[in-house]
Amino acid sequence: MIQVNLSLYIHRLCLYNRSHTPGSCGGVKCVSDVFTELRKQEETGQLVQPVLFVLLVLLSVLLYFAVSLMDPGFILSDDTDLQFMLGVTEEQQDMIPPATKSLRQRRCGHCLLQQQPMRSKHCQTCQHCVRRYDHHCPWIENCVGERNHRWFVFYLAFQLLVLLWGLRIAWTGFTYVPIWHQWLRTNGVLTAVTMLLALLSLIVLLLLGSHLYLVSLNTTTWEFMSRHRISYLKHCGADENPFDRGTFQNLWGFFCIWGTVVWEQVYFKEGSDQV
Repeated sequence: MIQVNLSLYIHRLCLYNRSHTPGSCGGVKCVSDVFTELRKQEETGQLVQPVLFVLLVLLSVLLYFAVSLMDPGFILSDDTDLQFMLGVTEEQQDMIPPATKSLRQRRCGHCLLQQQPMRSKHCQTCQHCVRRYDHHCPWIENCVGERNHRWFVFYLAFQLLVLLWGLRIAWTGFTYVPIWHQWLRTNGVLTAVTMLLALLSLIVLLLLGSHLYLVSLNTTTWEFMSRHRISYLKHCGADENPFDRGTFQNLWGFFCIWGTVVWEQVYFKEGSDQV
């Protein structure tokens, strides 16, 4: 819920950074008298940007709840998962290098799944195996997997827009005062908020950039960090990724193709027919 509270606080700060009763600090405007650009537009009846900002904040909050409550790709039964293995023949299984024969029997000792689809992993927190597992995110209290990964990226993008817009709005609220202690008294709260927004913007930017980079390679955070321990990747070279179909194809498949990919077929270079 931290992201929700943060988004709503940014909205409140940027639109209502002025109390109804102006204060006075020895002839210098107090923080209660500070006008931001968005507040000025609201008071003069120019509502386009304030309305757009509110809608952007609401969209960010909705995306947060959508990613938090969405099924990330939990695997609940063996019957539905066996159908995804039908595209892999015994001849293809024989093509697997001896060091990775465990691919024949990828089982989950926690869920007791007899056939764990490729690229899935058991999450100790959610207590389920997740398709195309990326990571478990404590901020959304959910796993990021095949079904909600793109929405997680969208959420990061919209959250970054809210933070950057809030940063710009907060910047417009600063008041010039020649004496430093009066300036600090006037702009102290805005300074703290601006620094917080700048830090959060940097964090979200790095997260978004790293996810877009991994998506462009068609790999996940788990695979990127633990490829030396993953049965179907540890025999590959350092720069070899059996799921990489080129940057454009990877991005297109991630953002524009909906459905479950048979990763076993992609692994054996037979395409990625949708189910």
